[in-house]
Amino acid sequence: MMILAIETSCDETSIAVVQDKIIDDRILSLVTRSQINEHQAYGGVVPELAARAHLSNIEPIMDQAISLAGIPLNAIDAIAVTAGPGLIGGVLVGVMLAKSLSLSLNKPMYAINHLEGHALTARLSHNASYPYLLLLTSGGHCMFVEVLGFRQYVLLGQTLDDAAGECFDKIAKLLNFNFPGGPALEQKAIHGDSKRFIFPKPLEHTLQPNFSFSGLKTAVKQTIEKNIIDEQTACDIAASFQYTVGEIFKERLLKALKYSHHKVERLVMAGGVAANQYLRGQLHSLCAEKAIEAIFPPMNLCTDNAAMIGWAAIEAINNGMLPSTDDFQPKPRWPLEHLSL
Repeated sequence: MMILAIETSCDETSIAVVQDKIIDDRILSLVTRSQINEHQAYGGVVPELAARAHLSNIEPIMDQAISLAGIPLNAIDAIAVTAGPGLIGGVLVGVMLAKSLSLSLNKPMYAINHLEGHALTARLSHNASYPYLLLLTSGGHCMFVEVLGFRQYVLLGQTLDDAAGECFDKIAKLLNFNFPGGPALEQKAIHGDSKRFIFPKPLEHTLQPNFSFSGLKTAVKQTIEKNIIDEQTACDIAASFQYTVGEIFKERLLKALKYSHHKVERLVMAGGVAANQYLRGQLHSLCAEKAIEAIFPPMNLCTDNAAMIGWAAIEAINNGMLPSTDDFQPKPRWPLEHLSL
C-alpha cells in the first residue's frame, strides 16, 4: 500500500510517499519546503502569505516527491491530506489538490487530523506499541494524551492559554532573535546562564497536568523591559526561560503519570517543540529515573511533515476506516480527542 500525503497546515509545504512496509523503508520520499524567507521580515507566520506560498510551491514539490519515490503517480493507492486544524487558507490548498488527485486518478482520499499525524509519528519512526503517554506540543497545542490504540485518545491535560511553542516564538521575537524563534532561542540558550533569572511555573500546585504559559511569557517580557539587553543578557534570559519550560514539562509529566488511568511504560514527545534537544534531554533523564521508555521522533518528523499524515492514513485504512467524501470541509479547529471511536 502506497499513500501520497499532503501537509499544508501552517508554513511548511510538504508532500511524501509512504508505504506500509518494514520500518526502514516506510518513507519512500519526503519533500518539505519551509517558508522562512516569506515570513522572516514579519517575525511570524502571515496566514495569507502562507496560503499563497503553498499554492505556488505545491505542484513542483509533488512532482519532486513522486520522482524521488521512483513510481508513477497512478501507482499510489490513496491520497492523504491534512484537513485541519491549521491556518484555513493553507489547509484549503492541500485539500483542493487532494480532491483533484482523487477524482482524476480515481483513488480514495483520507482527510487526516494534523494532531493525529503527530500523535502517531512514533509508530512510523519507532514502531511504538500501544499504549503510550503522549506529550504533544504543536502550534497552539500543548497537551498530555493517553494513546490507548488507534483513535482511542484520553486527554489528561492541556494548555489553558498559550502553548509552549508559541511562547518560545514570542520570547525569541522580544529578544530580536532570528525567525523561526524556537530554534534560534535554543541556540542562544546554549551560551546563557540558566540560573541568572528566576521565572514562575504557573499551575505547579494543581493536581491535573494542565499547562499555562501566559504568566511565564509576561514575566520574561517584564524582565526584558527592566534590563539592558546585551548579547550575554539575551542568552541568559533564553537559557533561564528554556530551563523553566523544562522544569514545567518534568513536573507536569510526574502529574500525568499519577493522573493516568493505566500504568505508563513509554512516553512519546511529538510536535515542533520535541525538536528541542535540551527539553528532550530533560524528559529523557526523568523517564530513565522512572524506568519509562522515552521515544522522540527524528528531527525531520517533529516539525510539520507529510510523512506523518501518510502514516496516519495507513493506520486508518488498517483499522477499517472509510475514505472521506468529496464534500469534506476543512476544519480550522479539530480537537484530537473528538476523533476517539
